[in-house]
Amino acid sequence: MHIIQEEIGLPVFSTQAGSKGDDSHKIFTIGPLPPGYGMTLGNALRRALLSSLPGAAVTSMRMKGVQHEYSTSKGVRESVVDIALNMKGLKLRKFSKDPEVISLKGKGPATLTAKDLTVSSDIEILDPETEIVTLEKGGDIDISITVEKGVGYSPAAERNKKSNEPGLMHIDAIFSPVEKVRFTVQAARVGQRTDLEKLVMELKTNGSLTADEALQFAAQLLKSYFEYFGSPDKVVESDFIADFSRGGAAQLADEGDMAPVKESYTPIEILNFSPRTLNALINAGVGSIEQLTKCTEAALSNFRGFGAKALDEVKQTLAERGLKLSEEEIEP
Repeated sequence: MHIIQEEIGLPVFSTQAGSKGDDSHKIFTIGPLPPGYGMTLGNALRRALLSSLPGAAVTSMRMKGVQHEYSTSKGVRESVVDIALNMKGLKLRKFSKDPEVISLKGKGPATLTAKDLTVSSDIEILDPETEIVTLEKGGDIDISITVEKGVGYSPAAERNKKSNEPGLMHIDAIFSPVEKVRFTVQAARVGQRTDLEKLVMELKTNGSLTADEALQFAAQLLKSYFEYFGSPDKVVESDFIADFSRGGAAQLADEGDMAPVKESYTPIEILNFSPRTLNALINAGVGSIEQLTKCTEAALSNFRGFGAKALDEVKQTLAERGLKLSEEEIEP
């Protein structure tokens, strides 16, 4: 830490419940901090929170009898555009990374809400009372909806260029589970020092992650990149992202000799695990693919919040990339 902390002591971290009174809305405070560090930490965390946390969203839909989003359907009060906007606002939690098609069917008179969606056990509806469409007497509707997991923002126009099928209507997808994040930097004082700072961050999620989990995820994500830049052994871009098959293995040196084993660091986030699995691994100190492949099944099962379903997800994801867990007991 900054040398000033020797004089003022370690910063104190505190949490306060937000206006909703649940785990999805909290206010975090940390201080005292050296001059300028409130803005530095707050801006970095805010950017990671808004852009890099995984979440689920509706990416496209098909509506029986409708060919494009500017159509109307008899007996349906909302336009197709309005229905698409309602779909865009659904709050969902998805446990696996594979796209899934869910459905919405009904006959009028009725108001269909999120709880009327037909979903598998892989998807959890977080806002069952959200209204999607209103059917008048004699009206009926049959919609197929694609739900995917991702990060950031995915515009419909880009996906429409790749897959422009008749009747398939792409929807702008906001995957981020963070609904609101803002921070303020306040003045702080310790003894005679009046130039110190205190960072106050308000964070609100859609419920698929708690506010604490979201902040931990963002902090660990930034930490993984800072550790990479601070490592004495630098690797090229392909080692950092693309080549999974060499995770932690020794590299061949010139003239066919074996070079010393170099411990690379490939952030575990690129494996696109579900939020629960990813948080359990990161909280246990497993932040890279190399560390994960050194873990045994028994070691993973002892992690807090890591169950049988998470273990199956890890094994399947590693197998898809030609990797597997260790058979020997090695500390992560």
